[in-house]
Amino acid sequence: MKKYEALAEEIEVQITAGTLRPGERLPSVRETIASRSVSPSTVFEAYALLEARGRIEARARSGFFVKAPTPQRSEPLLARPQPNSHTVIVNDLVLEVLGSIRERGIVPLGSAFPNPALFPLERLARETSAGLRELEPEQMLHDLGPGNQELRRQIALRYMSNGVVASADEIVVTSGAMEALNLCLQAVTRPGDAVAIESPTFYGCLQALERLQLRAVEVATHPRDGVQLDSLENVLQRERVSACWFMPNFQNPLGALMPAEQKKQLVQMLTRHQVPLIEDDVYGELYFGVRRALPAKAFDDEGWVMHCSSMSKSLAPGYRLGWAAAGRFARAVERLKLSSTLSVAVPSQLAVLRYLRAGGFDKHLRHLRSLLALRREEALRCIARHFPSEVRVTLPQGGYFVWVELPPQVDALELHRLALSQSISVAPGPIFSADQRFRHHLRLNYGHPRLEQLEPALKTLGRLVAGLMKRPALMPR
Repeated sequence: MKKYEALAEEIEVQITAGTLRPGERLPSVRETIASRSVSPSTVFEAYALLEARGRIEARARSGFFVKAPTPQRSEPLLARPQPNSHTVIVNDLVLEVLGSIRERGIVPLGSAFPNPALFPLERLARETSAGLRELEPEQMLHDLGPGNQELRRQIALRYMSNGVVASADEIVVTSGAMEALNLCLQAVTRPGDAVAIESPTFYGCLQALERLQLRAVEVATHPRDGVQLDSLENVLQRERVSACWFMPNFQNPLGALMPAEQKKQLVQMLTRHQVPLIEDDVYGELYFGVRRALPAKAFDDEGWVMHCSSMSKSLAPGYRLGWAAAGRFARAVERLKLSSTLSVAVPSQLAVLRYLRAGGFDKHLRHLRSLLALRREEALRCIARHFPSEVRVTLPQGGYFVWVELPPQVDALELHRLALSQSISVAPGPIFSADQRFRHHLRLNYGHPRLEQLEPALKTLGRLVAGLMKRPALMPR
């Protein structure tokens, strides 16, 4: 743990314990430097981290003060999915919803991406140009297949720095995380197989199952702690499951973070049953705590976890650079990559490689996490202020989504259409379920809209919800 992280954690413990109370002034930067024998940058970074988490606030010419807790609603209820596997029919609905989100002038609360302005795109463009000028002609062919060897080594080093053992040889560079996830799914399933998924789950997972003619078995997923292991054990005993596709870190759409011990038990359970875990970890770098949460891959000793991630959510949206650390299935994934898209574009690989080698990625991530944490605080404040009191909402510890449970009489698809008429997009709950449940739920993105757009859009959305609440309740589904 870095010095500023240790200092921030110590202050946060004092706030949580009530030693430091809301409204109290923290020691000045100068006082902290003298009392702790630390550098000014350590104090500033510690205070910035606490400010990003919403624990303290800066007041002009007065210093830093303990902040009152963000108003928090009750969390959404635990879903009770159907016990049996079933086919997936969701693609047409997803395409309809996503098509509307792409329209210009829409406040993108329904987007799946953070705001591109949060990323160092000019720096990446320079790295791309420099990489192409220095490119040896033979590299255009040498970097085919599993990807640029040095890039895979840099990715392996990042695994190592996060306490995960993953060799460069098991890493296959892909066109974004979605290709990595799809290749891993193809490597371990055949049409008609059953795949265990979260409930609710990322619609990209559902689209992949539908395309590959696989059956879905939904597993109860807690809005705070993720996949419920007792529910998964029941599924594994009842169904012949060929794979699990889970997102233990900041799950989309819930934002849930599975505790480390629960991840360990998950890997042990799946290893015992010899069921591969396809781990979608695209949001793992976007944590708001002191340190990165370990992926399930960290507890995998026998190669059953296929860890997939990308740079799209943390560094380079649009560069389509992802990877799979596929364990015992690495060669199968590599063969599928070669027989489908062959290789990721060399310029994208070179740009990200040069950026990683030059350093500064972790500094960028700290800045990005701080901005997203501030936007989360603003979004939760706005929901508390403008939404009816019956609305439930998650409190994510990373990523940029909140999951909202509306009163039963509010149809999320109707709300989606009404919001579009006000130039606001949302992601309605039915696109996150194999059988289009979650009819009164929404996923909201607080990381894409500009900060000045958040409150007006959420205020309008709250007004629309209040209007729809006057109707009779929907039939449960």
